[in-house]
Amino acid sequence: MNKAFDMRADADIIIKESIAAVLPDEAVAKALKDCDFGCGKIYMVAAGKAAWQMGKAAADILGDKLHEGIVVTKYQHVLGDIPHTKCFEAGHPVPDDNSFLATEAAIEVAKKAIEGDTVIFLLSGGGSALFEKPMITGEELADITKQLLACGADIVEMNTIRKRLSMVKGGKFANICAPARVYSVVLSDILGDPLDMIASGPAYPDTSTCEQAIAIAEKYNLRLSDEAKKCVSIETPKALSGVETMITGSVSNLCKACADSCKRLGYEPVILTDMLTCEAKEAGSFLSAMARTWINNGKSMAFIAGGETVVHLTGTGKGGRNQEIALSAAEGISGMPNVAVFSVGSDGTDGPCDAAGGYADGTTKDKLESAGKKIYDVLRANDAYNALKLTDGLIITGPTGTNVNDVAVLLIKE
Repeated sequence: MNKAFDMRADADIIIKESIAAVLPDEAVAKALKDCDFGCGKIYMVAAGKAAWQMGKAAADILGDKLHEGIVVTKYQHVLGDIPHTKCFEAGHPVPDDNSFLATEAAIEVAKKAIEGDTVIFLLSGGGSALFEKPMITGEELADITKQLLACGADIVEMNTIRKRLSMVKGGKFANICAPARVYSVVLSDILGDPLDMIASGPAYPDTSTCEQAIAIAEKYNLRLSDEAKKCVSIETPKALSGVETMITGSVSNLCKACADSCKRLGYEPVILTDMLTCEAKEAGSFLSAMARTWINNGKSMAFIAGGETVVHLTGTGKGGRNQEIALSAAEGISGMPNVAVFSVGSDGTDGPCDAAGGYADGTTKDKLESAGKKIYDVLRANDAYNALKLTDGLIITGPTGTNVNDVAVLLIKE
């Protein structure tokens, strides 16, 4: 049997089962099922890549108790109507006019809530772009977001800046909801689950400081207008009242689900980390080095790394961090017939393209070179998408309804 082909089938099964295990439906239902919201009205605001899935689960539980709701999610992520709820699609990873319009609609709903009412706030990753009412022009906010994405800033650094440019981030949305109670259910997409950083913490006290934000701006030489510099220097709320928060999922759950799936397929799973933070190319090189160490171990192995890597843009190609992990691993595993590396974003997206991630095995490098492409040149151009497309190495899942970071896996089959 062609082991490389067989391993792609294994990879597809592992991806499907891992993502299914971290869908938010059951977790949201559990979080809301036994809650006593009193006699007041119940409003709902859901924001993020998993907002439709979370909002649908909440609406199914609440039924006619839900007075009015707003869902703000990424384009092509609304999968149908939700009772008593208006659904909006908007820009990600860069906010656009639809982000601002949808967030304004959410603010108007929140302002209707009075003392004794409850605002159920369902939050998932991607909310920093999707849930936004800027204190500067939309054009400048988009430019600053693009600068942060291109310079290699990590998600905490990005959100430390973005929450100071926003009317809803950094605990400010909770203040808009006051005096109503806020019950927040959060699907974590940041390592360590820092509640003030997930989607820039609209309903959680901010632990970051203006000094840190200014230092980040200086570190990456961000181009800021005088108005933006003024906003960065204004401190965010450090305490909130009437807010209760529950975390429903995280990358550690994704890694555990991935390990269970690998074990069912006959691999011995090893979770290397659920806190991966480095350049995507470095992560891929590391996994290929692991392959060279363990290839003659005599048993099938699966090495799992969850987290969120970064890409420092040096070219103008198409792709994302998970595709770069797979492609950079392809160099080191070239010629190994029983080794594969794949990496996938749990939300079904990886950078500004339709792929969720990438897959590479021992044949990937030769296939690319036959097509006249060298891995080094492709990575320098940040064009992993088009390269992996030539080798059938793109992983395309479509929107998954969840968002708990990424998982990268090295498979060695005996």
